[in-house]
Amino acid sequence: MTDTPTRRRRPSPASVLARVRGLPAWSALVAGTLVGGLCGGAYGLLTPPAYTATSYVVAVPTDEAPPEAARGFAQAYGRVATQLAVLGDAQVWAGVPVRTLRDGVRAATSPDAPMVAVTATSSRPGLAVDMADAVARALTQHAEGTRDSTQVRLVRFSRAVEPTEPASASSAVTTLVGASAGGLLGGLALLAWPGRPGRDEDPVPAASVPGPATAADAQGQR
Repeated sequence: MTDTPTRRRRPSPASVLARVRGLPAWSALVAGTLVGGLCGGAYGLLTPPAYTATSYVVAVPTDEAPPEAARGFAQAYGRVATQLAVLGDAQVWAGVPVRTLRDGVRAATSPDAPMVAVTATSSRPGLAVDMADAVARALTQHAEGTRDSTQVRLVRFSRAVEPTEPASASSAVTTLVGASAGGLLGGLALLAWPGRPGRDEDPVPAASVPGPATAADAQGQR
Protein backbone atom coordinates (compact mmCIF):
# COMPACT_ATOMS: atom_id res chain seq x y z
CA MET A 1 0.00 0.00 0.00
CA THR A 2 1.45 3.30 -1.04
CA ASP A 3 0.57 6.70 0.25
CA THR A 4 -0.51 9.20 -2.34
CA PRO A 5 1.16 12.51 -1.72
CA THR A 6 -1.30 15.30 -1.19
CA ARG A 7 -1.00 18.30 -3.42
CA ARG A 8 -1.04 21.69 -1.86
CA ARG A 9 -3.75 23.77 -3.40
CA ARG A 10 -2.77 27.21 -4.51
CA PRO A 11 -4.77 29.98 -2.92
CA SER A 12 -7.40 31.35 -5.21
CA PRO A 13 -7.55 35.05 -6.07
CA ALA A 14 -10.71 35.32 -4.01
CA SER A 15 -8.99 33.96 -0.90
CA VAL A 16 -6.00 36.27 -1.41
CA LEU A 17 -8.34 39.24 -1.77
CA ALA A 18 -10.14 38.18 1.38
CA ARG A 19 -6.86 38.08 3.29
CA VAL A 20 -5.92 41.51 1.99
CA ARG A 21 -9.27 42.87 3.09
CA GLY A 22 -8.71 41.37 6.50
CA LEU A 23 -5.56 43.42 7.07
CA PRO A 24 -5.90 46.79 8.79
CA ALA A 25 -6.00 49.76 6.43
CA TRP A 26 -2.91 51.42 7.91
CA SER A 27 -0.75 48.38 7.03
CA ALA A 28 -0.27 49.70 3.48
CA LEU A 29 1.16 52.95 4.83
CA VAL A 30 3.52 51.16 7.22
CA ALA A 31 4.65 48.63 4.62
CA GLY A 32 5.33 51.35 2.04
CA THR A 33 7.36 53.38 4.51
CA LEU A 34 9.44 50.39 5.61
CA VAL A 35 10.12 49.14 2.08
CA GLY A 36 10.98 52.63 0.85
CA GLY A 37 13.34 53.23 3.76
CA LEU A 38 15.11 49.90 3.19
CA CYS A 39 15.52 50.58 -0.53
CA GLY A 40 16.79 54.10 0.09
CA GLY A 41 19.26 52.95 2.73
CA ALA A 42 20.57 50.14 0.51
CA TYR A 43 21.04 52.60 -2.36
CA GLY A 44 23.02 54.96 -0.13
CA LEU A 45 25.25 52.16 1.17
CA LEU A 46 25.91 50.49 -2.18
CA THR A 47 26.46 53.67 -4.22
CA PRO A 48 30.06 54.94 -3.95
CA PRO A 49 30.45 58.55 -2.76
CA ALA A 50 31.01 61.26 -5.37
CA TYR A 51 33.42 64.15 -4.85
CA THR A 52 33.44 67.36 -6.88
CA ALA A 53 36.20 69.89 -7.50
CA THR A 54 36.01 73.13 -9.51
CA SER A 55 38.71 75.05 -11.35
CA TYR A 56 38.09 78.59 -12.66
CA VAL A 57 39.50 80.40 -15.68
CA VAL A 58 38.74 83.99 -16.68
CA ALA A 59 38.69 85.61 -20.12
CA VAL A 60 40.85 88.72 -20.40
CA PRO A 61 40.60 91.02 -23.46
CA THR A 62 43.66 92.59 -25.01
CA ASP A 63 44.06 96.31 -25.57
CA GLU A 64 42.46 96.00 -29.00
CA ALA A 65 39.24 94.30 -27.79
CA PRO A 66 36.34 95.77 -25.78
CA PRO A 67 35.40 94.32 -22.38
CA GLU A 68 32.14 92.91 -23.83
CA ALA A 69 34.17 90.63 -26.08
CA ALA A 70 35.59 88.83 -23.04
CA ARG A 71 32.11 87.85 -21.81
CA GLY A 72 31.08 86.66 -25.24
CA PHE A 73 34.16 84.49 -25.71
CA ALA A 74 33.85 83.14 -22.17
CA GLN A 75 30.43 81.76 -23.15
CA ALA A 76 31.98 80.21 -26.27
CA TYR A 77 34.87 78.64 -24.39
CA GLY A 78 32.43 77.22 -21.85
CA ARG A 79 30.66 75.36 -24.65
CA VAL A 80 33.84 73.84 -26.08
CA ALA A 81 35.37 72.91 -22.71
CA THR A 82 33.89 69.41 -22.85
CA GLN A 83 34.56 68.80 -26.53
CA LEU A 84 36.93 66.14 -27.78
CA ALA A 85 39.55 68.66 -28.91
CA VAL A 86 40.00 69.89 -25.34
CA LEU A 87 39.48 66.59 -23.54
CA GLY A 88 41.99 64.85 -25.80
CA ASP A 89 44.77 67.06 -24.41
CA ALA A 90 43.41 67.01 -20.87
CA GLN A 91 43.53 63.21 -20.60
CA VAL A 92 47.34 63.31 -20.67
CA TRP A 93 47.54 65.47 -17.54
CA ALA A 94 44.57 63.88 -15.77
CA GLY A 95 45.72 60.31 -16.42
CA VAL A 96 42.23 59.06 -17.29
CA PRO A 97 40.53 58.16 -20.61
CA VAL A 98 38.55 60.71 -22.58
CA ARG A 99 35.32 58.84 -21.72
CA THR A 100 35.92 59.40 -18.02
CA LEU A 101 36.43 63.12 -18.62
CA ARG A 102 33.34 63.32 -20.82
CA ASP A 103 31.19 61.65 -18.14
CA GLY A 104 32.64 63.46 -15.14
CA VAL A 105 33.42 67.02 -16.27
CA ARG A 106 30.97 69.88 -16.71
CA ALA A 107 31.56 73.54 -17.61
CA ALA A 108 29.42 76.51 -16.55
CA THR A 109 29.52 80.19 -17.41
CA SER A 110 27.90 83.36 -16.10
CA PRO A 111 26.31 86.10 -18.22
CA ASP A 112 27.59 88.74 -15.80
CA ALA A 113 31.26 87.74 -15.57
CA PRO A 114 33.77 86.50 -18.20
CA MET A 115 34.52 83.35 -16.20
CA VAL A 116 34.36 79.63 -16.93
CA ALA A 117 33.91 77.12 -14.08
CA VAL A 118 35.16 73.60 -14.84
CA THR A 119 33.71 71.08 -12.36
CA ALA A 120 34.84 67.44 -12.20
CA THR A 121 33.14 64.60 -10.32
CA SER A 122 34.85 61.39 -9.24
CA SER A 123 34.73 58.75 -6.54
CA ARG A 124 38.22 59.89 -5.43
CA PRO A 125 38.72 63.49 -4.28
CA GLY A 126 42.28 63.72 -5.62
CA LEU A 127 41.22 62.51 -9.05
CA ALA A 128 38.42 65.08 -9.18
CA VAL A 129 41.02 67.82 -8.63
CA ASP A 130 43.30 66.46 -11.34
CA MET A 131 40.46 66.21 -13.84
CA ALA A 132 39.22 69.76 -13.24
CA ASP A 133 42.71 71.29 -13.42
CA ALA A 134 43.61 69.27 -16.52
CA VAL A 135 40.56 70.42 -18.48
CA ALA A 136 41.08 74.03 -17.38
CA ARG A 137 44.71 73.86 -18.47
CA ALA A 138 43.83 72.39 -21.86
CA LEU A 139 41.15 75.04 -22.36
CA THR A 140 43.58 77.89 -21.68
CA GLN A 141 46.06 76.46 -24.16
CA HIS A 142 43.41 76.25 -26.88
CA ALA A 143 42.42 79.85 -26.17
CA GLU A 144 46.06 80.90 -26.37
CA GLY A 145 46.35 79.39 -29.83
CA THR A 146 43.53 81.61 -31.13
CA ARG A 147 44.39 84.80 -29.23
CA ASP A 148 45.61 86.64 -32.34
CA SER A 149 42.21 86.26 -34.01
CA THR A 150 39.95 86.61 -30.95
CA GLN A 151 41.98 89.24 -29.06
CA VAL A 152 40.96 87.37 -25.89
CA ARG A 153 43.01 85.03 -23.72
CA LEU A 154 42.09 82.72 -20.88
CA VAL A 155 43.95 83.03 -17.58
CA ARG A 156 43.88 80.59 -14.67
CA PHE A 157 41.86 82.30 -11.95
CA SER A 158 41.69 79.59 -9.27
CA ARG A 159 42.92 76.03 -9.09
CA ALA A 160 40.67 73.26 -7.84
CA VAL A 161 40.66 72.51 -4.12
CA GLU A 162 40.48 68.92 -2.91
CA PRO A 163 37.06 68.29 -1.36
CA THR A 164 36.84 66.99 2.18
CA GLU A 165 33.24 65.75 2.04
CA PRO A 166 31.34 63.94 -0.71
CA ALA A 167 28.81 65.87 -2.73
CA SER A 168 26.48 62.89 -2.99
CA ALA A 169 23.76 62.26 -0.42
CA SER A 170 24.58 60.11 2.61
CA SER A 171 22.83 56.85 3.42
CA ALA A 172 20.80 58.60 6.14
CA VAL A 173 19.44 61.10 3.62
CA THR A 174 18.63 58.40 1.05
CA THR A 175 16.86 56.41 3.76
CA LEU A 176 14.66 59.38 4.66
CA VAL A 177 13.92 60.07 1.00
CA GLY A 178 13.06 56.43 0.36
CA ALA A 179 10.83 56.26 3.44
CA SER A 180 9.02 59.43 2.38
CA ALA A 181 8.45 58.10 -1.14
CA GLY A 182 7.31 54.73 0.21
CA GLY A 183 4.95 56.40 2.65
CA LEU A 184 3.48 58.47 -0.17
CA LEU A 185 2.87 55.37 -2.28
CA GLY A 186 1.40 53.63 0.76
CA GLY A 187 -0.95 56.55 1.28
CA LEU A 188 -2.09 56.33 -2.32
CA ALA A 189 -2.66 52.60 -1.89
CA LEU A 190 -4.61 53.35 1.28
CA LEU A 191 -7.07 55.44 -0.73
CA ALA A 192 -7.75 52.45 -2.98
CA TRP A 193 -7.74 49.90 -0.15
CA PRO A 194 -10.50 47.30 -0.64
CA GLY A 195 -13.12 47.42 2.08
CA ARG A 196 -11.94 50.84 3.30
CA PRO A 197 -14.23 52.27 5.96
CA GLY A 198 -16.82 54.58 4.47
CA ARG A 199 -16.62 52.86 1.09
CA ASP A 200 -19.86 51.16 0.20
CA GLU A 201 -19.33 48.22 -2.10
CA ASP A 202 -23.04 47.40 -2.54
CA PRO A 203 -24.74 49.17 -5.42
CA VAL A 204 -27.28 51.81 -4.52
CA PRO A 205 -30.80 50.58 -5.38
CA ALA A 206 -32.44 52.55 -8.12
CA ALA A 207 -35.56 54.53 -7.27
CA SER A 208 -38.75 52.76 -8.32
CA VAL A 209 -41.02 54.64 -10.71
CA PRO A 210 -44.72 53.71 -10.66
CA GLY A 211 -46.16 52.39 -13.90
CA PRO A 212 -48.99 54.08 -15.78
CA ALA A 213 -51.71 51.84 -14.31
CA THR A 214 -50.54 52.37 -10.74
CA ALA A 215 -50.40 56.13 -11.26
CA ALA A 216 -53.93 56.16 -12.73
CA ASP A 217 -55.35 54.19 -9.77
CA ALA A 218 -53.66 56.58 -7.35
CA GLN A 219 -55.32 59.56 -9.08
CA GLY A 220 -58.72 57.81 -9.08
CA GLN A 221 -58.57 57.18 -5.35
CA ARG A 222 -58.08 60.88 -4.83
